Amino acid sequence: MNDNNNFLFAVILSLGVLLGWQYFVIEPKVAAERAAQAELAQKAADQVAPDGTLAPQSMDQALRTELGAPSTPQTLAPQTLTPQPSAIADSPRLRISSDQFSGSIALLGARFDDLHLTQYVESLDDGAPAVTLLADAQNKANWQASFGWVTDQSLNYDLPTPDTLWEADPSQILTPDTPVTLRYVSRDGLIFTRTISVDHQFMFQLSDRVENTGSKPVTLYPFGQITRRGHSDRKQIFVLHEGAIGYFSGETGLVELTYDDLTDDGPQKFKDAKGWLGFTDKYWATALVPPQDETLNGRFTARDDNGTPIYRADYLLAGRSVNAGESVELSSQFFAGAKAVNSIEHYAEQGVARFDLLIDWGWFYFLTKPMFRALQLIYHGVGNYGLAILLVTVIIKLLFFPLASRSYETMAKMKKVQPEMTRIREQYANDRQTQQQELLKLYRSEKLNPLAGCLPILIQIPVFFALYKVLYVTLDMRHQPFFGWINDLAAPDPTSLFNLFGLIPWDPPAILMLGVWPIIMGITMFVQMQMNPPPPDPVQAVIFKYMPIFFTFLLASFPAGLVIYWAWNNFLSVLQQGYIMRKNGVPIELLQNLGIGKKASSEK
Repeated sequence: MNDNNNFLFAVILSLGVLLGWQYFVIEPKVAAERAAQAELAQKAADQVAPDGTLAPQSMDQALRTELGAPSTPQTLAPQTLTPQPSAIADSPRLRISSDQFSGSIALLGARFDDLHLTQYVESLDDGAPAVTLLADAQNKANWQASFGWVTDQSLNYDLPTPDTLWEADPSQILTPDTPVTLRYVSRDGLIFTRTISVDHQFMFQLSDRVENTGSKPVTLYPFGQITRRGHSDRKQIFVLHEGAIGYFSGETGLVELTYDDLTDDGPQKFKDAKGWLGFTDKYWATALVPPQDETLNGRFTARDDNGTPIYRADYLLAGRSVNAGESVELSSQFFAGAKAVNSIEHYAEQGVARFDLLIDWGWFYFLTKPMFRALQLIYHGVGNYGLAILLVTVIIKLLFFPLASRSYETMAKMKKVQPEMTRIREQYANDRQTQQQELLKLYRSEKLNPLAGCLPILIQIPVFFALYKVLYVTLDMRHQPFFGWINDLAAPDPTSLFNLFGLIPWDPPAILMLGVWPIIMGITMFVQMQMNPPPPDPVQAVIFKYMPIFFTFLLASFPAGLVIYWAWNNFLSVLQQGYIMRKNGVPIELLQNLGIGKKASSEK
């Protein structure tokens, strides 16, 4: 029993330190330090126009050499002033209307800078607006995307730039059934035609065609870029990646970079086979998907714009030679939307290399993905995501019941030989070698394996962590109700002990938001720990005593679905442990540990 307590102590303490470090220690960088680092990064990064657009004239010389591109490719930002945000906002636009989107495309620069996810709202308040994913530069925290071509600057070709006004029929509306076409005719006889289509989910398809009606050949280099002004204010936690993300199908593989990585370490460049790159939040993402049959040169950068960080993901492809009288075509894709698992996996199946990695399944993906499917299946059957969480937890407990039974059987045998083990340790306290030899003899004679009690617990830990990760990172739990006061399982319990759960008309500060479910979780954790006698080490005993209180406050700010899962799992563990202990003749010392048993015996 003492060995089991030591192991449980190590597991709980490790988890507490890990969660506590993530939640309490990680703080925003000091403003002055961040500004200094951003300044250094900016020197190494590309120069960016005031609206956050790409300035290809500063593309890395090494990257251009690898592509065989000229050393002075033409700038996208013209020599004249870059358009102001107000000019972009007031630009003529083509409306977008699909199953998932509403918004528009700015004809000035052919920007994707106005996109709202109509199936998702910001909050559960009446009249809450749809989630805004892309926004123009007048918006404080905007994402934008644009695509184009560069060439040798010395040739002074007239190419589309950020302030180019593309031609289009204003009556066009981009829908899944009706693509739109943009056109620009340059002074040099280059005719640029872009056809944009959108599917019923979250992917835009861009078909670019360049026709050379001039008298000279020209080599053009396609590019795509996403710029993001600012980032999520959510505290970073180890179970979820937010920031730059990409996949390069050769040796590089999956790339995940935090926003601090980009700010502190400067530009991050990758060249590999087919892939994609972009930015991800907890529930939303944008990604550039160039042609999947050619080498991808991708890059992530960051710079500071008057105290506001601007992050960028971009790619540059090999040049296309367009002779006089000929044309070239290029197809690329742009993902912008919710990280809905079915949609993401659909695109992976359609040829976007490992696009399923856009969702952070973690190291235990072989457990988290099946766990998600089980939750999804049960949810469709019962119609309540909270009930699905409870039922999946029960199923897991039943599957691991034989292992748990083996563990507690070992604990029962260990408890029976505990007096003899204590005698051996005391008798050979000064002779560790003899002490270990005598203990091994005892184990052999009683057919005991101390590790047999720990191994089942070790096997179960990844499974329950996988369920925890699924509940935290996937979109499905967002805005899902449970029963009673829980109307959003992805948000913390809205009640608080410190205003008597709403009876007192006062809104406590965030640190005092200690709701009903966190308290229930703390009680179940306390009861579970009292099922066993307190550890003999006084330091461990004190830590075990206050651990439920620590976790109660720690988990108070976690999504309610996770807290409900944790409380339910504790409750099932108490029932399971009680049943197995009684079956194996091990006394349940809950009342004695609470002092009730002692008090009763003293009264006799």
